[in-house]
Amino acid sequence: MPEAPLRTAETKFGMHEPHCVLIPAGFFLMGSDTGRDEERPAHRVWVDAFEMAALQVRNRDYAVFLEATGHAPPKHWRDPDFSHADQPVVAVSWIAAVEYCDWLSAATGRAYRLPTEAEWERAARGGREGLDYPWGNELPNDWPEYVQRWGRIGERDLEIRGPVPVGQGTPNPYGLFDISENVHEWCADWFSRDYYARSPERNPRGPESGQRRASRGGSWRHQIKVSRSAARASIPPDFEYADYGFRIVRDRL
Repeated sequence: MPEAPLRTAETKFGMHEPHCVLIPAGFFLMGSDTGRDEERPAHRVWVDAFEMAALQVRNRDYAVFLEATGHAPPKHWRDPDFSHADQPVVAVSWIAAVEYCDWLSAATGRAYRLPTEAEWERAARGGREGLDYPWGNELPNDWPEYVQRWGRIGERDLEIRGPVPVGQGTPNPYGLFDISENVHEWCADWFSRDYYARSPERNPRGPESGQRRASRGGSWRHQIKVSRSAARASIPPDFEYADYGFRIVRDRL
């Protein structure tokens, strides 16, 4: 049976069923006409109400899943750069993230899953239109919390070797921590660069098939640790990278 990470820390949330916040139903402007090609065109999208975990899935959460299922631990599980109990679990493939959601759903009787890209962006924006980042339009170097966690871009001597423990900063207006930084977060959708040109207006769920799964948010590994709310990324669903984790959502009762 895999061992849980050794280091622990006190946190404000429990280690069982995740603390989730309500993301209200509504329209929002998804994408960006000034961003990369795959973010265009900006388009109006309706998303039904759902609940999203306030925190990225932590090592302490994933340890319960490993113990309950006998699932093989991810790479870096015992690496001291990644094994703090309150760091986000990393190197979990899309496939394993879905298995975690299925296990948690069976264990709790609630419907847990990965967010769609539309749900993720709706949640990250926090109900505010036209802003580049969850905190506003300030560049990372001008946002004090970014500088406190990661150092000033271009002036940092400290080598960053892994993500920080989750939930340390200020949440976005919906109550989500680390929503655009720390680790890339898997989404449910297959990825297509031109999907926005044909996306349905209500509850888009991505293409029917593909070779790569979508992900959102920045990560500790990049020079700039945070991404804009509209930024998109993708990798094949069986890849296991040390800057990839996940955050879960659940359908409302």
